[in-house]
Amino acid sequence: MGKVVLVTGVARQLGGRFVRRIQRDPEVDRVIAVDAVAPAHHLGGADFLQADIRQPAIARVLAEHSVDTVVHLDVTGTPLASGGRGSVKETNVIGTMQLLGACQKSPAVKRLVVKSSTNVYGSAPRDPAVFTETTPPKSLPSGGFAKDTVEVEGYVRGFARRRPDVAVCVLRFANILGPAADSPLAEYFSLPVLPTVLGYDPRLQFVHEDDVIEVLRIASHEPARGTLNSGTFNIAGDGVLLLSQCSRRLGRPTVPVFLPAVTWVGSALRTLGATDFSPEQIRLLTHGRVVSTAQMHETLGYRPEYTTAETFAEFARGRGPGLLPPEALAGAVDRIASLPFLGGGHPQSAS
Repeated sequence: MGKVVLVTGVARQLGGRFVRRIQRDPEVDRVIAVDAVAPAHHLGGADFLQADIRQPAIARVLAEHSVDTVVHLDVTGTPLASGGRGSVKETNVIGTMQLLGACQKSPAVKRLVVKSSTNVYGSAPRDPAVFTETTPPKSLPSGGFAKDTVEVEGYVRGFARRRPDVAVCVLRFANILGPAADSPLAEYFSLPVLPTVLGYDPRLQFVHEDDVIEVLRIASHEPARGTLNSGTFNIAGDGVLLLSQCSRRLGRPTVPVFLPAVTWVGSALRTLGATDFSPEQIRLLTHGRVVSTAQMHETLGYRPEYTTAETFAEFARGRGPGLLPPEALAGAVDRIASLPFLGGGHPQSAS
C-alpha cells in the first residue's frame, strides 16, 4: 500500500498545485484534498472533501481514510472570497488546533508537514543581520498573520511532544512570489505606486512558488540518505533584494512617507481594499528580514531552483509593466537617495 496524503487549504492556487504534483509521486496511493470551500481549479485524481478543519469532523476524515501523512497548507494571510480577517485567524489558529487534535488521536498518522512563515521572527530595528531557525525574535509579532504563525508553531511543538512517533516538519517560507502569487506582499507590489517608509530601504527575501511545491513534496516523504525531513527549516531563495531594487525592477515609483504617517496610509489602503497594509507588513517594509537557509541546504537537502532575484523577476513579468521604464526609475531613485537630507551622497548602483 502506498501513502495516503491529506492536504488542507486546497481551494487556494498553491494548495491545488501541490495536490496535483504530489499525486504523481509513485509512493503515493491516494490524496485526500480538504477545504471549507470547493476549489475553482481542478485537483487531478485527488478525492476532494468539503470539510472545515475548524470542526471536530476532521478527525473522522483522518480515521475513515487511514491517512498517514498530513500536509497542512491552510495557514495563510489572505481571506478567500468574502471572508475577512476574523475567518482567516480562526482557520489559522482554531483550524490548526482541531487538525492537530485529530492527528493526535489517529495512530495511522506518521508524518506532519506544516506551512509556516519567516514572519515568526518579526521585524525590529535591533534584529540580527540574519535569523537562524533557533534565533529568538527581538520583538514578537503583535497581530495579524505573523501572530497567527507564532501561535500555530506553538501548537505544533506541543503536538510533537505528545506524539514523538510522528515526524513533524515545519517549513518557514520567506515571502512567496510567482506569477500566481496571492499574498499581502504580492498585493503591495501590484500597487501602481509603492508607499515606503522615509529613510529606510529594507532587505527582503523571496521564494518561488515552484520551489515551495517541491520542498513541500520532499518534506512529505521519507528522507533521502544523509538528510532529515523533520524539524524546522527556513525556506528562501539565495540572495536578497532591497525594496528600492524591487521598485525599479517593477517600474513602479515609490512615495516615501514619514513613519508616523504610514499607519494612516495603511488604513486608507485597507479601506480601499487595495492591500493588507498591516502593522507587521509596515515593520517588514521598514526593517526588512533575512534568514539563513543553511539547514535547508545541509539537513533537508534542498537547493531552490530560483534565487530571490530570479523569483522577483518572474513575479514582475507576471504583473506587467509599471508606470515608468525601469531604467528611468532607477536613475530617479538614485538621485533622490543621494540627497543630503536623506543621508545620501553615495547613491546605490542601478539594478
